[in-house]
Amino acid sequence: MTAQIFAIANQKGGVGKTTTAVNLCAYLAKAGCRILLVDSDPQANATTSLGIDPRKPGTSLYDVLIDNRPVQEAITATSLDGLDLLPANLDLAGAEVEMAARMAREQLLSKALQPLTCEYDYVVIDDPPSLGLITINGLTAADGIIIPVQCEYLALEGLSQLLETIQQVQRVLNGRLKVAGVLLTMSDARTNLSTQVVEDVREHFPLETFETLIPRSVRLSEAPSHGLAVLNYAPESAGALAYEALAAEFMDRFPIGIEANSEGLPETPGAGTPDPTVF
Repeated sequence: MTAQIFAIANQKGGVGKTTTAVNLCAYLAKAGCRILLVDSDPQANATTSLGIDPRKPGTSLYDVLIDNRPVQEAITATSLDGLDLLPANLDLAGAEVEMAARMAREQLLSKALQPLTCEYDYVVIDDPPSLGLITINGLTAADGIIIPVQCEYLALEGLSQLLETIQQVQRVLNGRLKVAGVLLTMSDARTNLSTQVVEDVREHFPLETFETLIPRSVRLSEAPSHGLAVLNYAPESAGALAYEALAAEFMDRFPIGIEANSEGLPETPGAGTPDPTVF
């Protein structure tokens, strides 16, 4: 049995991408799943959020992609049972320039992860907020993409470009890739704007949008500064309960044991590729 691989991506920054990657993985691990979180963002926020200092010497994703170091050397255990991390550091900021001259440069991450796919139930890739070569590597490696969308003004701005990129990756690099889910983040039910954004996103992505809404939460913002997932920092907070519900919904949508093939993940209520021309 091989792992299902998911990229969490949106070229817009500040949409809760890393918060989602870390906390979804934490609750999947709590549920008994074997999880690998791949931090492919040069800011290394997912690495820091799990209490690992990216400035300390050690093998990182950069060494795996650029220096061809075995990926097993870079795997780091976290404080959560069942959750391993492939960490990033600041060296990754220069990786795209160095990758550009490589053969099959879009497939470096996919090939690096191959030795690990039988060791985990899910692999989650935290992509940087861009549509550059590192993000393309994440999409090429993935079976599905999860798109966080914040419940704020211009929430759908730029999504057509992301969907076009996904379709290009499907055509040229990775025919398996599907939109596995759209996640509404930073929701505030007290505001009309947030409610309107939720309605707009559900209208554009009726099958893909997760039922779970991630609320604005001070505890979610505080947890990374302590190097903890929210389940360890504030397990009774609204943000923690939302990510616990998301993990349950995610496992219902993509149960362990479903394997992607050349056609991608089996069709589910959340698998598909919306038409970018609707925006």
